[in-house]
Amino acid sequence: MSKPVDPTCKAYQKAIDVLGRPWTGLILALLQDRALRFGELSAEARGVGPKMLATRLKQLEARGIVGRRVVEGPPVRVAYELTQKGRAFRHVAAALERWGRELV
Repeated sequence: MSKPVDPTCKAYQKAIDVLGRPWTGLILALLQDRALRFGELSAEARGVGPKMLATRLKQLEARGIVGRRVVEGPPVRVAYELTQKGRAFRHVAAALERWGRELV
């Protein structure tokens, strides 16, 4: 049996703060396997407006979860990808998916 989570733990609260923001889980899931340009992310993240997507990407970049890489052109393009910290989310996502299947 695993150790119970301490809801007052600052690390736990940080994780909940990141995941509790709208569209964060979707963005992290879309970037799991490959880098995507803004337009590609926008097309795959149906329902997320461009302003919200840009805001969320900036927040995730500021936390070191998503990296922004300039791809030389012409035209110059920007690609977004998960950092090492962001790739660690894969284990959390798998656990959330298992739990979600139990809820269905």
